[in-house]
Amino acid sequence: MSKSVDEVARWFGVAGTGLGSNVGEEIYPGHPGHVVADNAVRQMSWGFPLVLKSKKTGEPLKPKPVNNARTDKLDSFMWRSSFAERRCLIPMTAWAEAEGEKGAKTRTWLSLPGQELFACAGIWRSSDEWGEVYSMVMTDAADSIAQVHNRMPVLLVREAYEQWLEGSVDEARSLCRPFGGAIAIERTKDRWVRS
Repeated sequence: MSKSVDEVARWFGVAGTGLGSNVGEEIYPGHPGHVVADNAVRQMSWGFPLVLKSKKTGEPLKPKPVNNARTDKLDSFMWRSSFAERRCLIPMTAWAEAEGEKGAKTRTWLSLPGQELFACAGIWRSSDEWGEVYSMVMTDAADSIAQVHNRMPVLLVREAYEQWLEGSVDEARSLCRPFGGAIAIERTKDRWVRS
């Protein structure tokens, strides 16, 4: 995300809520990011907390952020109420995928040509662990990027924003499909995992 909160608010025609920003240009699961929800840009942590128990002790482990909600799982317990009641837009200038052989994966950036800002579908909720959190809704990859990854965010054209935010569950679900427009692919030599 290379845009400020004010730029994002202007782009989406919503309030900026006076946020300062401790959101970096690269946003990682478990870290803060911005979403558009309730007619404002809001800061939330990326990933719904999943608390697992230790197999040895039975004690709860540190929560793990679940940053992607697959479209074929939106009716599951973890996502159902957020999908029905709390949908948001996730502003992006690009997103990254890991590409290559295990242990040598590099970062590949994907974006929409000629668009300096766009949105993908998201859902959000409040959590005891991290406060307000969001997750990105993922679908099958468009043919043009299938060689990079088999899934992609549900990208929304501007005309679909209101339908995603305010439409019925069935209307929102109809948007959960691979993007039909052009997608720019920028392969880098940057390691996906840095030591």
